[in-house]
Amino acid sequence: MERANSSSWEGFILMGVSDYPQLEMIFFVGILFSYLLTLFGNSAIILLSSLDARLHTPMYFFLSNLSSLDLAFTTSSVPQMLINLWGADKTISYGGCVTQLYVFLWLGATECILLVVMAFDRFVAVCRPLHYPTMMNPRRCWLLAAIAWLGGLGNSVVQSTFTLQLPLCGHQRVDSFLCEVPAMIKLACVDTSLNEAVLNSVCTFFTAVPLSVILLSYCCIAQALLKIRSAEGRRKAFNTCLSHLVVVLLFYGSAVYGYLLPAKTNKQDQGKFISLFYSVVTPMVNPLIYTLRNKEVKGALRRLLGKGREVS
Repeated sequence: MERANSSSWEGFILMGVSDYPQLEMIFFVGILFSYLLTLFGNSAIILLSSLDARLHTPMYFFLSNLSSLDLAFTTSSVPQMLINLWGADKTISYGGCVTQLYVFLWLGATECILLVVMAFDRFVAVCRPLHYPTMMNPRRCWLLAAIAWLGGLGNSVVQSTFTLQLPLCGHQRVDSFLCEVPAMIKLACVDTSLNEAVLNSVCTFFTAVPLSVILLSYCCIAQALLKIRSAEGRRKAFNTCLSHLVVVLLFYGSAVYGYLLPAKTNKQDQGKFISLFYSVVTPMVNPLIYTLRNKEVKGALRRLLGKGREVS
């Protein structure tokens, strides 16, 4: 085993997003722009949620968790991707690859659970409004957030460690732009049927099961919305739930395509672009989806800017 993996200790070569080198600068500019928007948008949500007392609610507590997660999620892969796109050196150290493997899977699994928690929050708010303050008290919110983060961490520790046990026989070329489990399994020089079966089982649990729970909760929410007599109340609840549902479909849709569909059913470049979508694009658009039609966030931003002008 040590001899089979000896060369991998020197590091790995990331093959990148596309097989066409002439497109690398275009990808560099686009990904850099997306990364900067991700940093700005998610940082703004975290800042507003912490500074504005009107946003000290369970919904914005979980939204701040999602923004923090998206910041870490995209930062775990994008800086290394930009370095590799900028120059001729496409390598990543063994330690960097292992760290990326653990962190990327941890944060991805955490987001799967956190989106379920956010759906539960909306379900209680719409379907059990009178019980909402007691059911979603601060202690329970912290507990649910901790379950999401620790659940994702546990999944990453098990899956990543299991994957790193595979002998690579000197294979160093990772056919992706980051070190993630499916790409690392393909480097192995032994039968990986067990690893693939475990990966599919875990991914089914972290994607199909949560997605089914979320969609079921939104069916209940839709029924409750139809019973709301106030048009303003119905519109506000609908806009809030719609934002979350769009984020859910974007994230789970790309995750299911990238992890659950058999590799033979899609081309390798398509798989890379799907990975690029949920690692770069989704964290960028999440703040836009949650703020474009959200009067509370817009109001908090105006109040914060107003205070800034008064101080100046």
